[in-house]
Amino acid sequence: MNQPELTDFINHYIDSQQSRFSAISDAIWDCPETRFRETESAERLASALEQEGFQVKRGVGNIDTAFIASYGSGKPIIALLGEYDALAGLSQKAATASPEPLVENGNGHGCGHNLLGTAAMAAAFALKKLMEQNGLSGTVRFYGCPGEEGGSGKTFMVREGLFDDVDAAVTWHPESFSGMFNNTTLANIQAAFQFKGVAAHAANSPHLGRSALDAVTLMNTGANFLREHIVQEARLHYAVTNSGGSSPNVVQADAEVLYLIRAPQLDQAQDIYQRVINIAKGAALMTDTKMTLRFDKACSNYIPNRALEQVMASYVRAFGVPQYSDEEVAFAGQIRATLTPDDIRNAKLNIARTGGEAGQAWVQTLGEKVLTDEVAPYAITQELMYGSTDVGDVSWVTPTAQCFSPCFALGTPLHTWQLVAQGRTSIAHKGMCLAGKIMAATAATLLGDTEALARCRAEFAAARAQQPYHCPIPADVTPTPL
Repeated sequence: MNQPELTDFINHYIDSQQSRFSAISDAIWDCPETRFRETESAERLASALEQEGFQVKRGVGNIDTAFIASYGSGKPIIALLGEYDALAGLSQKAATASPEPLVENGNGHGCGHNLLGTAAMAAAFALKKLMEQNGLSGTVRFYGCPGEEGGSGKTFMVREGLFDDVDAAVTWHPESFSGMFNNTTLANIQAAFQFKGVAAHAANSPHLGRSALDAVTLMNTGANFLREHIVQEARLHYAVTNSGGSSPNVVQADAEVLYLIRAPQLDQAQDIYQRVINIAKGAALMTDTKMTLRFDKACSNYIPNRALEQVMASYVRAFGVPQYSDEEVAFAGQIRATLTPDDIRNAKLNIARTGGEAGQAWVQTLGEKVLTDEVAPYAITQELMYGSTDVGDVSWVTPTAQCFSPCFALGTPLHTWQLVAQGRTSIAHKGMCLAGKIMAATAATLLGDTEALARCRAEFAAARAQQPYHCPIPADVTPTPL
């Protein structure tokens, strides 16, 4: 089957099922569940795959909300990666252009993972139909991957060997443009530092107290000084998760701070992590408290596979961009009005990073457009994306490629109420189905074109020969629900 025939087949199939896929995505949006608590979301996707004829294994990798759905047999084995976790504190009404939480401090799909997992499922369905009608051999696997947001679910799954026999993996991420996710990302390590002191009356007997909150404060101060002495691309983030209570007249005996450390390479993140540990030890020594450490999670930097990336990029171009109604453009304009010039400037910078010089020129043509109407230029680039993803660990054990698909108004930042509000709209549904088409066509090419897959595998083997993979999560660490 040549490319036009393949794209026509997939276009027709996914378009005919769009209302079904949109309903599943909306149902996941309606029930936002945070990392490793995605019981209903995972089951909704797993059940749909099972009903379609896939063999489903639930609770894989010792994670209750992880699953693998398979169709076909033998080699090659192509993986489709699906996510479905939400973010805490981002509850928001759908299709509104003002911040209106559905549940105060509730969860919300602020990164579009309700769309992400459903598009991968749509691709799996299309591939099954294609294999049935055209006699393609091999195995398609949908990986139900929980806990991407702050949990590194895929890293745990990689550690358990669930990707060891996979020949290649494809995925995507919702964005405000159509293009390739072709940048490297930051590796990260997340750990909690708990301090134990001695409670006392803050006025009558402060000399008897040992303040755990003081230890957290001193640790944060030390970490702030450390920022001057790490590579400029590195990042240190923290959240005080336990301040010891709300009574200022008590010397706080217990306090905790959660640190997220990022750097371009895993060994850099590990070196910074060790320095942060030393700072925590110093804070405990200064306050005469005891410090305990809980390693929470980690993930590796993403390694692009250029051969697979170029296969996927050809389908990004082939499928183009959605057509939008006047109503959709009007709503996108309302969202755009809530964004700052810095939001829009930063979004354009991120788009430009994926396209080299052509990308920089292209973003200048966007002007005041609220929805993109062309595919962004693609270029092999060494630019760094200042974020992290546990897809990184998958990319270290099998050739991996991912694209972006337009689901939101241009400039919409991830992890915001504006993104949640758009995640249950026809704009998002169109971008989701487009992503499903691109993934299905890419995977179909890997199933049917042995030379294309061989090029991807050869590039991967050469990269791993230079630098082998070591899982960044210790064997005794288990996933922590949020």
